Amino acid sequence: MIGILGGTFDPVHFGHLRPALEVMQIIGLRQVRFVPNSIPPHRQAPWLNSENRLELLNTAIADQSGFVLDERELRRQGRSYMVDTLASLQQEFASESICLILGMDAFLGLRQWYQWQRIPQFCHLIVTTRPGFEFDSGDIDDLPVTLATSAYELDEVTAGRILLQSVTQLDISASAIRNMLARGQSVRYLLPDPVNDKLLKMVKN
Repeated sequence: MIGILGGTFDPVHFGHLRPALEVMQIIGLRQVRFVPNSIPPHRQAPWLNSENRLELLNTAIADQSGFVLDERELRRQGRSYMVDTLASLQQEFASESICLILGMDAFLGLRQWYQWQRIPQFCHLIVTTRPGFEFDSGDIDDLPVTLATSAYELDEVTAGRILLQSVTQLDISASAIRNMLARGQSVRYLLPDPVNDKLLKMVKN
């Protein structure tokens, strides 16, 4: 099974990295592919340019086995739609289950995504939650998915299931990091030190 984590990564931080690592280890994913988008359809253009976001993301995941940088959305023309990305991934990894990793906020906003009803045709959904989270079955009533109770069920079919996975939730956001930098505050310990060092140089330039 392959995990997919998309986003602007503007910049990448521990709130992206730690949940991805826990999902990979708990679910038994062969790899997690980090897919930075080019032109996000539901928010303003990224603060950092594509080259800088790629450099920071590559630095952040370089020493973690199983973490892979996937540039397909940056290579594709136009807006970055996850349904297109998943379709291309399904073609490339036809024999494996693809698991789209979403935080709860992203999952609750899924209905605003382009062609969101088609997404479960291409993948399973792994929704990361906080410990003690209580699931409301009404949240998936209109989704063409089957609720899975364990990771084993994700291996039975290649797509169409949703699994809620409790992980360590770090209350870190890229927007907060950008605001802190704008105020001249340190963002150390919110992201890997090598990423912090490179980010500071980018900001100064």
